[in-house]
Amino acid sequence: MTITRRIAAGAVAGAAGTVAMDLLLFRRYRRDGGKEPAWRWESSQGVVTWEEASAPGQVGEKLERLVTRRPPPDEWARTTTNAVHWGTGIGWGVQYALLASGTSRHPVLRALALGPAVWLSGYAVLPLAGVYEPIWRYDARTLGKDLSAHLLYGVATSAAFAALTREP
Repeated sequence: MTITRRIAAGAVAGAAGTVAMDLLLFRRYRRDGGKEPAWRWESSQGVVTWEEASAPGQVGEKLERLVTRRPPPDEWARTTTNAVHWGTGIGWGVQYALLASGTSRHPVLRALALGPAVWLSGYAVLPLAGVYEPIWRYDARTLGKDLSAHLLYGVATSAAFAALTREP
């Protein structure tokens, strides 16, 4: 299989994993009393300022500020939130695809490791960016819910990648 096909499969698999994780998070949101319809919630339609942006949007705001050397306008908050959220999910899928090409042994372990790797990297990088608190400041319930969503992302991404790269 060519590297281009592997990268493309990883990107599609990362998008599939992001969809799976978002479906779980939306289900939890609605169960906890959230009223937004699915598309409005998924597309961050209610985000009109940087203060309302989720962690991906806040990271994007910081990157835009670095590149443009000025605060980006609030009108960019929603688009940035979506671009960074989906770019992160797809990017991890591509990284997984590149790793999977070099490690064909133990695909189940690799699949189970992806979600926790993504989860831990967030708790390592996002506090440094000033977006999250250090991991020890979160309660076990919050960390467990976040980890379970990332486990689903990892398994769904791995399963999608395996389906896309299966030889006939």
